This record gives sequence, structure tokens and C-alpha cells, in this order.
Amino acid sequence: MSNVPAGGQAVSVEGLWKIFNEGASNEVTALSDVSLTIIAGEFISLIGPSGCGKSTLLRVIGDLTDASRGVVEVAGVSPHEARVQQLYGIAFQQAALFDWRTVVKNVELPLELLGWDKKRRAARALELLEMVQLADFANHRPWELSGGMQQRVAIARSLAVDPPLLLMDEPFGALDEMTRERMQNELLRIRLETGKTIVFVTHSIPEAVYLSDRVVVMSARPGRITGIVDINLGERNEDTRETDAFYSGVTEVREALRGRSAGGNHTRIGEV
Repeated sequence: MSNVPAGGQAVSVEGLWKIFNEGASNEVTALSDVSLTIIAGEFISLIGPSGCGKSTLLRVIGDLTDASRGVVEVAGVSPHEARVQQLYGIAFQQAALFDWRTVVKNVELPLELLGWDKKRRAARALELLEMVQLADFANHRPWELSGGMQQRVAIARSLAVDPPLLLMDEPFGALDEMTRERMQNELLRIRLETGKTIVFVTHSIPEAVYLSDRVVVMSARPGRITGIVDINLGERNEDTRETDAFYSGVTEVREALRGRSAGGNHTRIGEV
């Protein structure tokens, strides 16, 4: 498998447009001239009003829909080639686990589809369940797990082939607030252990600020990038959400969403 060198470009988006039903009476422009570079190892959050194209941008990067115009590269290759090379994993808001398979068998599924032998894929799946602290539930069924636990299984499955990039579309959106905060800390721990690049779609300003190195702010449809807020909170912990730097970050992102930051403006949060 190809890996992205440290400091290299994990994702490059140049002049991206996405137009659904182009030329028809029900034509909809979802994305308008979007350009963004994501460096390997970054945690990037995409935030904006409902319907602004956050998920569409993620889906273009993940080869789940095609760009209408522009150039998108993942680790230097097209999204389609990146999918063929298993250069990214995807996690959605719903865990989408198969109830008739055990937890460990759900995590094994991508490896099974790739033809890994039974012993090798079982060992890899158990390694990942250890990482997400669910090894004791390997032989349970998904319906026996809480929502947060199911999402941890889904994250483990998305990491099965050890991709350098993880695409996440509101993975904690359906969780209660306390579980959501625990899952945020869990994701940061996994990121620290694995060094993955993460692109994360969210509607929550505090979540975006707490998790990210940069928060990419998008306009209402047609989606454009109207601001990028750089976040520097250092190592996150339970006290981070009470710091002045965190509140400053939340305020800056909120102001950018309200259109009070210049288009494409970069603001650094957390530095003296």
C-alpha cells in the first residue's frame, strides 16, 4: 500500500464544482470553485449550514460521486485510484453494521472482500478492537452494543486496511452529548496512535474546534470555502473545553459562519 510522506499532500482539491442534474430543469449546484489542500497527518473539519455541500465534498474525495469540474487528488492519485489502492477509510453517521455478523466479523469484512485468509484477518480485526477498547465484545452482535460502541466498531472497520486517510461524515451526530464527548476523545487517541489524516464533517462548532488542526468554513449552497480557522490547542483533555483558547476558537468559527470573516481568511487560535 502507498503511504503519504509526512508533510506531503494527503488531499488536493483545485477548482472543484459539483452540479447535480447539470443542464436539466432541476439542476442544483452543490459546490462552487472549491480549492483546499490537506497535509498528511492533519485533522480537518468541514462545517457550514445544512445543505452547503460538506458531505458532497467528502463524497467526491471518497469517489462516491464524481466532480463536475476541477481536479481532486488523494495522495497524488485520482479518488478512484485511491479507492482501488485502499488509501482511505470511510465512517458515516450511522455505523451500518451487519446484525447477523459478530463484532469481529464486521471489522473483518473489508479484509474478507480483499481475500485475506481467515487467520490473518481475524488477527487484524482483534488488533483493531483492542485499539478501540472493545476486544471483550468481539463475539457480541452489534445490537447488543450501545450507539457509541457501535461507532467504535465502525471506526475500527474503516481502519482495517490501515489507510493513511480517514473520511468521517458526522460520525457522532446521533449520539448523546456525553457519549459524543467520549467518542471525540477516543478519536483523538486513535489519531495520536495511528498518525492518520482525518477529514471530518460536523454541524457542531465546539466539536470542530476541539478536534481539529483547521476548521474549514463553508457558505450556504452553492458551497464555497469562506474561511479557514487554524486551531492550536495543544494536547486535548477534559479541561481543554474550559480554556480561553477554546472559547476563542468557537467564537471565531461562529463569526466566520455568520460571514464576518473575509473570504479565505486564515485566523490562528491558541497562539500568543
